[in-house]
Amino acid sequence: MTETVSADEAVRRRYDVVIVGGGWAGSLLAKDLGDRGWHVLVLEAGNGGTETWPGYLGSLSTFYSAVAKVPNSAYRRSTAAPFPDVLDLAPVTDPEPGEREYTAGGYFVQNGRLPYGTDYLRELGGAAMHWLGAVPRMHPEDFATKERFGYGRDWPIDAADLQPWYARAELEIGVAGDAADQRELGVVTDPDYVYPMHRIPPSYIDQYCTGLDGTQIPDQVAHDTYPLKVHSLPQARNSTPNPDYKPERYRPASAVGLPNYGERCVGNASCVPICPVQAKSHPLRQQARFPRTVTLATRCVVTRVRLAGPTMGGRVSGVEFRAYTDPVSPVGRSYVVEANTVVLAAHAIENARLLLFSGLANGSDQVGRNLMDHPTILNWALADEKRGPVGPFRGPGHTSGWEVFRFGDGRRRRAPFRIEIGNWGWGWATGAPMSNVATALGIGGDRNGEVRPDGVFGPELRRLLGSTIGRQLQLQVAVEQSANPANRVTVDRRYRDAMGNLRPVLTYDLDQHTRDGIYAARLVAGQIFQHLGATDYTDFTPRDGVSPLGHFTHTIDGTTMDLAYSGAGHGAGTHIMGSSPKDSVVDGFQRTWEHPNLYAVGCGSMPSVGTSNPTLTMLALALRSAEQIHTDLLLDRRPADIRGADEAEVPA
Repeated sequence: MTETVSADEAVRRRYDVVIVGGGWAGSLLAKDLGDRGWHVLVLEAGNGGTETWPGYLGSLSTFYSAVAKVPNSAYRRSTAAPFPDVLDLAPVTDPEPGEREYTAGGYFVQNGRLPYGTDYLRELGGAAMHWLGAVPRMHPEDFATKERFGYGRDWPIDAADLQPWYARAELEIGVAGDAADQRELGVVTDPDYVYPMHRIPPSYIDQYCTGLDGTQIPDQVAHDTYPLKVHSLPQARNSTPNPDYKPERYRPASAVGLPNYGERCVGNASCVPICPVQAKSHPLRQQARFPRTVTLATRCVVTRVRLAGPTMGGRVSGVEFRAYTDPVSPVGRSYVVEANTVVLAAHAIENARLLLFSGLANGSDQVGRNLMDHPTILNWALADEKRGPVGPFRGPGHTSGWEVFRFGDGRRRRAPFRIEIGNWGWGWATGAPMSNVATALGIGGDRNGEVRPDGVFGPELRRLLGSTIGRQLQLQVAVEQSANPANRVTVDRRYRDAMGNLRPVLTYDLDQHTRDGIYAARLVAGQIFQHLGATDYTDFTPRDGVSPLGHFTHTIDGTTMDLAYSGAGHGAGTHIMGSSPKDSVVDGFQRTWEHPNLYAVGCGSMPSVGTSNPTLTMLALALRSAEQIHTDLLLDRRPADIRGADEAEVPA
């Protein structure tokens, strides 16, 4: 395990590369560049400790004792390096017409019409310490939505450019999947490719839903009919190793050792936020394999990227940061560290915030703009009691889904969406199973329970809970949100955290295309429940003057529907990639147009998010950037040619 060093030790030398952020992208970059012999410093704003076994047990204990099992519930709050939480949002009772239906506390300052419901984590390992572990590849259509369907923004690269980097990322983090299944979807193109591990077995609910394979579902918004087929989900979660996998095909020559993927998934249902047996992959595994050329420092909050002198062609010289010793206390010293290359690998919102405060890379006026997520509409129902329990709360959050609504010409009329078959019952939608107990006792809970006003007790309580919880079905539908410059991150000197750093100010809304997609997804989910013979309890209508978070009404063809969405944790688009410095922040290698040795990597570079969880694409992009950074550094080290023009060789 790589040991972390103090800030005093970290600044004792000049580095080839300094990386801001110890999450997935930063860790993969550091490992790759360190293996090539470059001296790398990783500065992590958050606290360490979870990389040790006692520290990991401490995070588990924090999760077990938390009342609300939300994504950040395994990790303690930090005053010095604050981060957003889904519990920061709350509905407003009886808002006046035109007023917002939510309030936002915590780290974010929100002034948008609708709430940005995505959180992240400033902790060693970043948001990957609480992620689900879903790693599907993007579809070739997703890279050219403007060209193909007339909306959004196109990438300067395509799916073919990322195929080898996808494969490399799947080796590095350890992915379980069914390549034949993914080839059928068109996201894996290599006819001989297999995943490092066999797919996670389908859950009982997956098998229950497979009975609808071949069923034709009309999409009333896209004006088309789609045949259902359940497809498995590739996951960064350990299963049975695949003996047909040939890692040498994807392992770079510079790599030191092969990943040790660790324990296999045993079906714990707490993947978000933490796996008790560490079967879910996380960046601490990469950090454990850092070579000696990589230095890691935690509790170091980067405050500014430093621009080199006016004669240096826009190059940056390093970063300023403040170190703290106690997460509860913001008191700390300031430091400067220099490097040949600076890489921002924090969250999309943190990268944008840092660029804005530093006054860098914003000649296009796109830094912080195009903030995206996957607005997710939850749908919940009870299976027919005659069919018995369907087996919720077993295994990862979801292991399979319906993919057919992701692709095709329907995208011209509404945003595409991916239907995830949930394995955790009504947990996300209503807080089950705890809410079911409260409802049955008549002391609160959700509004969908089968309960008498005075509650039930004893054997009847046991029977009711056993019947109801065991039949819970949930479909969470992730809808594509396209880049919109009006959705943005800004900073305002009136809003600072305890250490004096500017907090992110968010402006967020959903455009017509995205709302049409959410509307269509709700209708499709209702039809699926109908075909399953399940009773649909999904309800987003305001109750007692309170609207659900993310509530809006939407009308298509004269029919108005109450809808609501949740954040998916997939922040993207804030330092967008493009083909020209006039309308983008970074190029196809995530190098800022205006500063040749400053890279902004991560989901913030993505011009579109499609409908797939973005982590694998982020990692593929990071590894591709590492190759370019290596080339940049080699060119910087090239001996200067001091011969005259007449003596110099003419390049071939």
